Amino acid sequence: MNSEIISEAAAQMAILPYNLQEKALKFIQELTFPEKSGVPGRNLLKYAGFIPLDDLKIMSDVIENDCRKVDVNEW
Repeated sequence: MNSEIISEAAAQMAILPYNLQEKALKFIQELTFPEKSGVPGRNLLKYAGFIPLDDLKIMSDVIENDCRKVDVNEW
């Protein structure tokens, strides 16, 4: 833990209006205790095998061949 950063954060919070102090605290709490999201993997097993193998092969090939390309003229 870096006490210098903690001290600086506390000093900055001290000059904020109360409503912004609350927002900052909530943000810090969310960083510290992130909420779990999503569903357990076991709940997704019912979808295993749903996509035909031919389609998975096409998707895999496209990812492998096209996702690493950059079109510098795209923008």
